[in-house]
Amino acid sequence: MISLGVIVAVFSEGRMLLTQREDFAVWCLPGGGVDEGEALAEAAVREVREETGLEVELTELVGVYSEQGMRGMRLHMICFAARPVGGTLCPDPAEVLAADYFAQTELPNPLVYHHHAAIADAFAGVGGSAIRSVPLTFPQPRWNSRQELYAARDASGLTRQEFYLQQLARLTIDD
Repeated sequence: MISLGVIVAVFSEGRMLLTQREDFAVWCLPGGGVDEGEALAEAAVREVREETGLEVELTELVGVYSEQGMRGMRLHMICFAARPVGGTLCPDPAEVLAADYFAQTELPNPLVYHHHAAIADAFAGVGGSAIRSVPLTFPQPRWNSRQELYAARDASGLTRQEFYLQQLARLTIDD
């Protein structure tokens, strides 16, 4: 079984936002699970908002971190760097005991063990990939699944590349 999650290193004035989890009273990056059908970037922004009250803009992909979880589950966490662009720091008491910004030399203890590498990488500026949300508007007919899309492609009589150019390259990107 695979579990997919996001964690976010929110920076302000060179300091990183950490939250203290309600369930174990340990410090960590804000984050959580990716909902079915949700984009990774959307999940990252949503999790920060839900846990801290802050609206953020993702600035970089820091890295992908994997670990062996309980009962044979493989956990994959995608870490983004971000900056606050709105909202008010107001932790959700159902999930977060406290939230504050910390310099790299002032990190609180204890930290969630599997966040150490991501925190160090984010402070070191590891990554550098630009993050952009690209909303797409599909032309009609709209396919409800990859299987429906492939069936339409195969029934079209076009080559795969022609089908792409005629049907999918027409997608509009709203910047």
